[in-house]
Amino acid sequence: MRVSGSTVLLTGATGGIGHSIARALAGRGAKVVLTGRKVADLERLADEVGGRAVAADLAEPGAVGRLLDEAGAVDVLVANAALPASGALVDFTAEQVKRALAVNLEAPIALAHGLVPSMVAAGRGHVVLIGSLAGKVASAHASLYNATKFGLRGFALGLREDLRGSGVGVSVVQPGFVRDAGMFADTGAKPPAGMRTVSPEQVAAAVVRAVEEDRAEVNVAPVELRAASLLGGAFPAFSAGLQRRMSNDEVMRRMSTANRGKR
Repeated sequence: MRVSGSTVLLTGATGGIGHSIARALAGRGAKVVLTGRKVADLERLADEVGGRAVAADLAEPGAVGRLLDEAGAVDVLVANAALPASGALVDFTAEQVKRALAVNLEAPIALAHGLVPSMVAAGRGHVVLIGSLAGKVASAHASLYNATKFGLRGFALGLREDLRGSGVGVSVVQPGFVRDAGMFADTGAKPPAGMRTVSPEQVAAAVVRAVEEDRAEVNVAPVELRAASLLGGAFPAFSAGLQRRMSNDEVMRRMSTANRGKR
């Protein structure tokens, strides 16, 4: 699957990582349909990259269906929209839990469900789901976010097997700690001491690589964090103890406090 000449639907385009993905896709010759909640930001980005803006709040009932109708024919889906959803579960209201599940997990699945049949009929297409290394390793103060990202990874890898041989690929792109954009940049929280980060542009490059190389899973993180995620997925109790020793629980607590208003 080539990005050049393809029509790409990108959700969560108005976030910092979304901006970088939109620019990378447009730079490779894609026709981009951008969606997000911040209408003015969305329209400015669409003007910048020569794309089309479709405002949508994926937490609202019926939003996915309306977005699919307005987007039209799509060759590639990049499901990037997500709520931070960090914090202790008992601190969420029932409505906040519902919104996190709707945006982070239900909407990507519904979008794939709506778009995959036409991709299969055409014999070409790709679905990219933006996950997180939090979908491989659980952390304190992130149980709801972990749940959505673990679920997204499982859905992506399972759907990929369903579509094997159809000409339609599925990838999950999983960043680690991202600087200059995303949850850490938005809250001012710092990763654990000594933990290296990646840039939004590296995440965007991974999206392009996932599509063009038909990669099942792309982990966007320094080698030591990728190794830690592999170990943590296999040995969760060991990982939890290590995170406590590195004060990761305190980092997540500070970040969840700063993100309360975004639930």
